[in-house]
Amino acid sequence: MDILKIKNAAIKLKKGDITESETDAIVNAANSSLILGGGVAGAIRKKGGPTIQAECDKLGGTPVGTAVITTGGNLKAKHVIHAVGPRMGEGNEDNKLKNATLNSLKLIDKRNLKSIAFPAISTGIFGYPIERCAKNMISAVKNYLETQSTKIEKVIFVLFTESDYNVFQNELKKFG
Repeated sequence: MDILKIKNAAIKLKKGDITESETDAIVNAANSSLILGGGVAGAIRKKGGPTIQAECDKLGGTPVGTAVITTGGNLKAKHVIHAVGPRMGEGNEDNKLKNATLNSLKLIDKRNLKSIAFPAISTGIFGYPIERCAKNMISAVKNYLETQSTKIEKVIFVLFTESDYNVFQNELKKFG
């Protein structure tokens, strides 16, 4: 696991399944209707149980660039943050991804949580390039940890494939 220390916090990388993360919250790469379909969302629905989708249904949706929080259901994480990233081609994608990332961090701060695990948001069916994702998400997290008064101690990027892990590792090294 690669680590970048920032104040009292650390940004870490891990290859694996985000649904197995033992953090206070994990992030779902959500769609704006908050329907847990495939990819990360499908894995969260399968392992977390129906409670998560039921809470999402009550919320009714959230715009691109925003994030909402639900229970973690049967997951190891007590909470799921549903961050809506951009679809490639819709315009202003980099800013929307940064906002989804920052709004996720703000939510865990609001709840006084100390750890969060992110996937590579929007890189699946939304078609966002992994290199841009790594650059934008890592820089957004780093800037937040440097400039905000936060109780966050650990931000983990959990990458499912070796190639995605390598891209994030190369990007993290640029900040080290």
